[in-house]
Parts: sequence; C-alpha cells; structure tokens
Amino acid sequence: MIPEDKITEIFCLADDFCNLFDELTKKYSIDSSNSSKRRYHRDSRMNVAEIIVIMIMFHSSNNRCLKHFYIDCICKKYKHLFPNTVSYTRFVEIQKNAVIPLTLFIKKVLLGKCTGITFVDSTPLRVCRNQRIHIHKVFKGIAARGKCSMGWFYGFKLHLICNEKGEILNFMFTPGDVDDRKPLEYKAFLKEIYGKLVGDKGYISQPLFERLFVDGIQLVTKLKSNMKGAMMSVSDRLLLRKRAIIETVNDELKNIAQVEHSRHRSFENFVVNMLGAIAAYCFFPKKPCIHVYREVDNRLTLF
Repeated sequence: MIPEDKITEIFCLADDFCNLFDELTKKYSIDSSNSSKRRYHRDSRMNVAEIIVIMIMFHSSNNRCLKHFYIDCICKKYKHLFPNTVSYTRFVEIQKNAVIPLTLFIKKVLLGKCTGITFVDSTPLRVCRNQRIHIHKVFKGIAARGKCSMGWFYGFKLHLICNEKGEILNFMFTPGDVDDRKPLEYKAFLKEIYGKLVGDKGYISQPLFERLFVDGIQLVTKLKSNMKGAMMSVSDRLLLRKRAIIETVNDELKNIAQVEHSRHRSFENFVVNMLGAIAAYCFFPKKPCIHVYREVDNRLTLF
C-alpha cells in the first residue's frame, strides 16, 4: 500500500491538474447554469482528483476486488484522507467522469522522456474466455478476436512504448484484431520518440522501416530466416537481447497493477481501470531497467 505522505503528494499533483483542466474546459464550454431546463443529475461531492487517487491506490495494492478495497480501506482506514466518500454504487457511477482528466493527467504529467533507446510491444487484454465469446454482451461490437503468441483471445490490445529505465513513453488501446504495426503509422503515437525503436518479429515491415527512418527513428527487429542479405550491428543485437524489459513492464501491469480482468460491466469503467493501472505503474518506486553503454569521447560510459 502507498504511504500516506505519498498519497498526499499524488493528490496534490492530481488536484492541481484537475483545477487547470476545469479552468480550460469552463473557458471553452457553453454556460448552462442559466438554462430553464431541469437538471436530472446532481454533482457529486467527491471530486475527480479523489477518484484518480483512489484508482491509483487500488492498482498499487494487493487487492483484487474494487468493492472490498473501497468499503474496507477507503471508507474506513483512509476516511480521514477522503472525508467526502460516497457509497460504492455511487462511486462506480461517477467513475466515468475521470476518463478524460485521467487520460490527460497520464499523458501530460506521468509519462517518461525518450532517451534515444526505446522498446515497443503489445499485450492482449482478455475480457472473457473464448468459450463465452458468443454470450458476452458488455463489449459487443467493441472488442474483437485476435491472436498472439499465447493463442486466440477476445478483447483488446495494449500497445506500449518504454525506455531503458522502464518508464512508459506512450500507450494505445486497440481492438484485438488490429495489427501490431498499425499504431506505428500514427505520428501522434510516436511523438517525442527518436533514435532506436526495438521490437519483435511482429514489427518487420520494409515500408514501415523506411517511413520511420525518414522521421528519425530506426526500427530494430530480429531477422527472419529468409532475410539473408540483411545486416545487423553488434549494438543492435545487444539491444534485442534486452527487449525483455518491456515484457517485464507488461507483466507488472497485468500481475501487480491488474490492468486485465474479466469482471467489467461497462466500457467506461473498463477504460478507467486500464488508465488507473497505467497511472499506478508510473508511481511504482522500482521499475525494470537495463544498463546502457554509450560511446563518449571514444570511451564506453555507463548511463
């Protein structure tokens, strides 16, 4: 569990960002306070910053049930930190209000910086077992069947880019049937990325390599048996051996931050769950990292 002083620090970051977000949205939105229409939904006494902090705390804990965590920990143990708690049913209802602020909070505040060496990979997010695909209704028309190294699945894909320090640089969610190379075609996904981008064999594509090379990104992948004329430097071979770092990031997101489970009852709360897991990972005190040697003044220096 996160210490109380760290919880306060996270809340200050989230609250400052949410206040700025509210000011900007109010500036460019239409004022409906003077409208004669009746309001059917009242404002919640729990603000968005508190929802964000609670989701980060949940995904940083060992709890696997949000209901038990909220009732036993937030409403009892941490009642002094969250005096405006609501019922669990109401909390689940207002979770969707944090989708856009939490997304921007991660994108603008929590993501790391590119150092010239990055790793890219995708991991499946299953929403149900394959036997229950035809009776699954929550994500009907949204999720899709896909195939990964572990076989067929039904759900979504999480595409990640991280640096050698284990910091997430960008992420994207797609249906399960989207090709791994598709996100790399969007310039917004590769914004601020430069240098070497290391991926597995699923990213092999000569047109994609040429397109990224023009943008200052060198795509490094393993070679297939029929690629006889291709050459690879020793440094690129060493980076490919260190590609397991992003596999470790995916493992921590799934087994510690619980980015994947099959108990979702709405698409909005599914998105909040995934964003909360990514935000919680960004606050992990220890992340998987590798030692990188760079040549400086004709000498190898450890960074």
